Amino acid sequence: MNKRMILGTIFLSMGMVATAQTMKDVLGKYFLIGTAVSTANIDSKDPRVKQAIVDNFNAIVAENCMKGEAIHPEENRYYWDEADRIVKFAEDNHMTITGHCLIWHSQPPKWMFTDKEGSPVSREVLIDRMYHHITDVVTRYKGKIKGWDVINEAFEDDGSYRKTPYYNIIGPEYFELAFRFAHAADPDTELYYNDYSMAKPAKREAVCKLVRDLKAKGCRIDAVGMQSHNGTDYPDLADYEKTIDALSACGVKVMMTELDLNMLPNPKRFGGAEVSQHFQYDKSFNPYVKGLTRQAQKMFNERYLAFFKIYKKHAHQISRVTLWGLSDGDSWLNGWPIPGRTNYSLLIDRQYKLKPIVKDIIKLFEQ
Repeated sequence: MNKRMILGTIFLSMGMVATAQTMKDVLGKYFLIGTAVSTANIDSKDPRVKQAIVDNFNAIVAENCMKGEAIHPEENRYYWDEADRIVKFAEDNHMTITGHCLIWHSQPPKWMFTDKEGSPVSREVLIDRMYHHITDVVTRYKGKIKGWDVINEAFEDDGSYRKTPYYNIIGPEYFELAFRFAHAADPDTELYYNDYSMAKPAKREAVCKLVRDLKAKGCRIDAVGMQSHNGTDYPDLADYEKTIDALSACGVKVMMTELDLNMLPNPKRFGGAEVSQHFQYDKSFNPYVKGLTRQAQKMFNERYLAFFKIYKKHAHQISRVTLWGLSDGDSWLNGWPIPGRTNYSLLIDRQYKLKPIVKDIIKLFEQ
């Protein structure tokens, strides 16, 4: 009889129930295992929601409420309430929290790039606004947040700079400025760059070059987030591993920051995780309204296990794995890039129960 069986027998003889090991118990020995949460999650009156968070994860990230448009709606006004509640939830439950995100072109403060007449602001004005936004947000949570996604999704898949307002008005110097502003606001917090489609060779090399350039200029950058919005046939697993190795070779840790698995068929012209993509509803793109077929469930299990095998192999290079959403019902993939679909992208189902594959993932890390 092995040690676990002996302990289980003792517990049962004492009238106690042996508690199964969870992801945070087992995977947490290798890296932080986390989930993105909303204020609806942490405020929920359904006890299953909080239990799903605190039982399975040791880290959280705010899915939306720390993004610029939410936390800084007007130039001279911040809305801290939701972000504060998520930080307090993390503190109360002894969880690590990551800040997401300081600079992103897609959900920025709506006033950031234009003057009162609606014309683009000057380079000097945008730098000043960026400085105050980063400084105020990072300072408020100084000592409470482990690290910040400083810049999010700033490269195209071909490795070229994304022509965001930050790039168009300031130029590529905005990368260095953003990292310096964040470091000055909290010298002890970790700083990250975060992007999707990182397995694509051109984007991989562009981000590696960014890391090397920032380090050469004396800027702090601790890790790069590989968003890992994966599908049943993408990314190529060999290229995915190459990206982990390439980033690690640049002297930073790697984080799987927005892990999920899109189980639904994709329209033509779909790609990456660009949030502006939108396609009209067609029932042919929503085949699993009543649940995954046996074949689809098999694919789900195989793909998730394949990714976690990679994470175990590269655990010495990985600091965090974060799923993007708590349950299938919370996943953004139900509404993007086609609204009104039923997706099955996460490891917890719509009833906040762990899916069977989680046991296999835990077993993998126990070996």
